[in-house]
Amino acid sequence: MARKRYTPEQIIGMLREAEVRLAHGERVGAICRSLSISEQSYYRWRREYGGLKVSQARRLKDLEKENQRLRKAVSNLTLDALILKENCRGKVLSPSRRRSAVDHVCKALGVSERRACKVTGQHRSTQRKPARPRPDEKSLTAEIIRLASQYGRYGYRRITGLLRNDGWTVNAKRVERIWRREGLKVPKKQPKRGRLWLNDGSCMRLRPQYRGHVWSYDFVADRTHDGKAFRMLTVIDEHSRECLAIHVQRQLKSDDVLAVLTDLFQRHGPPAHIRSDNGAEFTSHTVRDWLGRIGVKTLYIEPGSPWENGYNESFNGKLRDELLNGEIFYTLREAEILIGCWRQHYNTLRPHSSLGYKPPAPETILPRPAGLPYATLRAAQQGDLNRRNSNLAGGPP
Repeated sequence: MARKRYTPEQIIGMLREAEVRLAHGERVGAICRSLSISEQSYYRWRREYGGLKVSQARRLKDLEKENQRLRKAVSNLTLDALILKENCRGKVLSPSRRRSAVDHVCKALGVSERRACKVTGQHRSTQRKPARPRPDEKSLTAEIIRLASQYGRYGYRRITGLLRNDGWTVNAKRVERIWRREGLKVPKKQPKRGRLWLNDGSCMRLRPQYRGHVWSYDFVADRTHDGKAFRMLTVIDEHSRECLAIHVQRQLKSDDVLAVLTDLFQRHGPPAHIRSDNGAEFTSHTVRDWLGRIGVKTLYIEPGSPWENGYNESFNGKLRDELLNGEIFYTLREAEILIGCWRQHYNTLRPHSSLGYKPPAPETILPRPAGLPYATLRAAQQGDLNRRNSNLAGGPP
């Protein structure tokens, strides 16, 4: 027969009934038999709950449970502290070091493998399964180190894109594992910003749908080694993320903006819209009237809201982080050449995260097709050359 358990309310009710019956001369044994409890339970209950109210008894039970929980937590923390103290100094990051740390703790303290793995942060399957490096592990590690040394501001995801472009079949998780094992530094990720959607038909309501739909341009400032300032006009296609131009001069005015746009419109065709901030070079009547005659609609962001021009601001941040902050320009001509080389690298080689880690405008090398038209053209050119030589020599035509 299962032992019946009473709640604090029932116990206090029985004690009160027993007190009343004792006051009328009944004995403890008769009272306990009528309540179906033993005398030992009665005296134990009176010792624990005597003089308490129901709310106080509940509070007492809660305190006892909390005391037991805290006691268990303190013992667990003490054991965890002993396990962590038994490990080597510093953070145990790699799985191999965690594996050796778990084995050492189990031998030294006699704790279970499950507890040691939980404290050190090691998965039990990783602890039990020995590491088996792949045959190409050394060559892949050397290639990752080479790319990380060449592109110091790239993280492991962008390095993964470069490896795939070079023909490696590799997972980003594997590159991350090697990246962390070799102690390579991951650039700090910037916090994400929410897009600003306004109800007045502002430019952020228009998203680029195709190449040439929306362009954006902005200015970036920097200085040469002698302290003189220069400005850069950056123009990008928001849909393809391609950098169309980076124009470098000491001073840039609205006429320079029109000259750059004229050259770009001739090469790529005018876009449907062009996005910019409210700078004087972009909002001047000369620029707005000229763009209106060409048929390009202007999109101006809200004053003091650079995140509305997010595509161009993101590009300018990459330009400053990957080039301007790490180069010393002694002359303006040197700045033009280096910035132009970086733009070529950005368009053709640099993996872009929003494009599936593909470059915006990769270089395409088309092989020369073999066929009759090219052979006939080469034969005709050779015949013309032979006739020209014979005429110069005075022979018959």
